[in-house]
Amino acid sequence: MLRFARGLCSRLRRRGRALAAAAPSAPNDGRLGEGIAHRTVFVNGINMHVSEKGDGPVVLLLLHGFPELWYTWRHQMHRLAALGYRAVAPDLRGFGDTEVPADPRDYSIFHIVGDLIELIDKLGQDQVFVVGHDWGSMVAWNLSMFRPDKVRAMVNLSQAFTPRSPSRKSLEYLRSAFGDDYYICRFQEPGKIEAEFASYGTAWVLKKFLTYRNPGPFYITKDQGWSLPSEIPLPSWLSEFDIDYYSNKYEKTGFTGGLNYYRALDL
Repeated sequence: MLRFARGLCSRLRRRGRALAAAAPSAPNDGRLGEGIAHRTVFVNGINMHVSEKGDGPVVLLLLHGFPELWYTWRHQMHRLAALGYRAVAPDLRGFGDTEVPADPRDYSIFHIVGDLIELIDKLGQDQVFVVGHDWGSMVAWNLSMFRPDKVRAMVNLSQAFTPRSPSRKSLEYLRSAFGDDYYICRFQEPGKIEAEFASYGTAWVLKKFLTYRNPGPFYITKDQGWSLPSEIPLPSWLSEFDIDYYSNKYEKTGFTGGLNYYRALDL
């Protein structure tokens, strides 16, 4: 598995450099979604939106984080398909065009991994290569633990493996280490942080999360919340078009589905 993962990463780097040298710079707008197919698959009791590109024999399952969507992987999907792979990026449970169960208890890691196990079967695959980012990394770690027979190899971004402690709950540890204003602790009371986000505006909240680069603990204080500058500058890899896409989806679903992942940490 490790040899396969290293070989794939090496090939992607070499091929990516060649493609970048040969192709003109692509605008960071809606055209990057062209050629990506979309469908809805019924898995584990919910309707899941799945995006796909490529028809190679090896499937790469791309798992996004919070507050993201399948759209996070649009650049990589084009590259992977050009290399001969089949890239599959779902909206995870509670996100985007996938169904959003109301009960936080429906977001345990067992539910989320269960969605993916059935999705892999619906894709007609015995095994897939898994790539995760942020919450997607946590899901990928657990998928690999629960069903190693389904995972050919795995690469994760931004989230180290953090096993559960049999003697201490995750939220108890986070509160003791970082305090009640730590963002995960602030996310726990249903409805309260959603109302706070609504007061800031969906687009502003997304810009805040997606451009945040402070390596220290992330706090949203109860008394002061976030300061509201007139404008949050966007990096080169994130455009206003991208923010509009994310905002349109989150305006429809709200943030509750993604927040419920944090509320189900100890389930």
